[in-house]
Amino acid sequence: MTSETSEARRHRREQLRDFLRACRARLTPGDVGMVDAGRRRTPGLRREEVAVLAGVGVSWYTWLEQGRDINVSAEVLDAIGRALRLTEPERAHLYLLAGLNPPRPGGGSGAEVTPELRRLLDAWAPRPAILRDSRWNLLAINEGTRAVFGYDDLDHNCLVSFFTNARYRGMHVQWDAVAPAVVAAFRADAGHAPGDPEFARLVDDLGSVSPEFAALWARHEVGAPVQAVKAVRHPVAGELFFEMTTLTVADRPDWHLELYNPLPGTEERLARVVLPDPG
Repeated sequence: MTSETSEARRHRREQLRDFLRACRARLTPGDVGMVDAGRRRTPGLRREEVAVLAGVGVSWYTWLEQGRDINVSAEVLDAIGRALRLTEPERAHLYLLAGLNPPRPGGGSGAEVTPELRRLLDAWAPRPAILRDSRWNLLAINEGTRAVFGYDDLDHNCLVSFFTNARYRGMHVQWDAVAPAVVAAFRADAGHAPGDPEFARLVDDLGSVSPEFAALWARHEVGAPVQAVKAVRHPVAGELFFEMTTLTVADRPDWHLELYNPLPGTEERLARVVLPDPG
């Protein structure tokens, strides 16, 4: 978390107090598997019941709910989140109110791409569109991506394809100039999840087959992806120029949608590459 003023810290603790009280009030002992000892003067769980469920001291939880200036850990916040049956957005909100950065969402590799997202990708054709996760794994692509960039069923990760897909590399007009920025952007994403073994495995595997990637990775440059123009020299349509914009999926912040919008002159040449569906 960034530094904050005393007034902002006071306001955040007040919000934490109100949030925890509201979450506690909406639960009953039966909701969490506890015996209900009869009628209560106020609705919801008692503080001591939340403390028992979370495995923390009653006094410590009381201080937390009162918004006192105490140290909290991610492990304890997770335990409180489970005790209060918080959803993922509520859990992230609890982290922020407690003064910690929320954990990155997990489960990306096993989650299914929704029909709505697939329809969006298909509707963007003949312009290329890519849905990827925070590790740059390809979750879904449209026909424009296949036809324009030369991706096929063997491509599973944007970074790996950038360095190992011969057809893609051959079409990329500025590959050598862009490669350092690509690796720097990937390092920035990896830095958000220093304990993620998938990042480490991908770096090791790619470095073992691509000396170019290994050399760039060793430079430890860090950058951020920006809206940029992508130039492709297609064997049929000639040079194609796209503005690339990356959007984050609202309910999956670890998923990113890359949309490629053709510059004037490119739109017409796309018809030579991506034929309309006769059906």
